[in-house]
Amino acid sequence: MNIQIFGLKKCKDSQKAERFFKERRIQVHFCDLNVKNISKGELDAVVRCIPLENLIDTTSKQYEKKNLKYIVHDITEVLLEDALLLKTPIVRFGAKATVGYCPDIWNDWISS
Repeated sequence: MNIQIFGLKKCKDSQKAERFFKERRIQVHFCDLNVKNISKGELDAVVRCIPLENLIDTTSKQYEKKNLKYIVHDITEVLLEDALLLKTPIVRFGAKATVGYCPDIWNDWISS
């Protein structure tokens, strides 16, 4: 089982997601969005499971700072330019993905 988590080291939900899998002795590949942005291919894979509108954090300080509330923008371009606009954590397992802390879904992944 190979789990990939896109998140921020200081984000509580990202920390909880990483701890969830480590407690179950499942190897996790953690991608810190402060260090490296999500690639177009990775974003496309996530969008196959989660609508693009659900990935952008419209309540974040970064969203306000960029005035995206008042500007017409392409969500894909904005997310690829600034990964701090993503809701975290984004957890991928093969072709499946979740956004936020979703232990019930992850338990289903583990048991199948």
